[in-house]
Amino acid sequence: MAQDARDNFSWKDFLLEILTWWRGNTWGTRLWIARHGEFVGADESGNRYFRSRKGEKVGPNGYERRMVIYAGGAAEPSTIPPGWHGWMHYRSHLPPTEETYTAKSWQKPHEANLTGTAGAYRPSGSLLASGERPRVSSDYDAWSPE
Repeated sequence: MAQDARDNFSWKDFLLEILTWWRGNTWGTRLWIARHGEFVGADESGNRYFRSRKGEKVGPNGYERRMVIYAGGAAEPSTIPPGWHGWMHYRSHLPPTEETYTAKSWQKPHEANLTGTAGAYRPSGSLLASGERPRVSSDYDAWSPE
């Protein structure tokens, strides 16, 4: 077992890997990383990144295999920051730990996707927002005899 895997071991996470396949980090993932993976780095969210070792068989696309273990249990790809996203999608050959990556001025920090939660964006006029929808010119007015 690699040193980084021992440092981050948790019995809770271990049992959840056995009992829940939808969390993303399964026994198959752990086995692949133990046999073929090389730790590349971690981001500020705690996500850990791996790639196939030098000299290993390349992936189906002809490149090295790249993998992420999400922090916090849920497999949520939107938590990958821009620098690591570029590396994961083969837009960069070097991971952010091996180069001097700086975020562009137009890149915003990650915000969680709150759709379906109480914190979701609800514009004025939404049935779930407080208040009443503003009138617009195309609103229907029922006919009433005078």
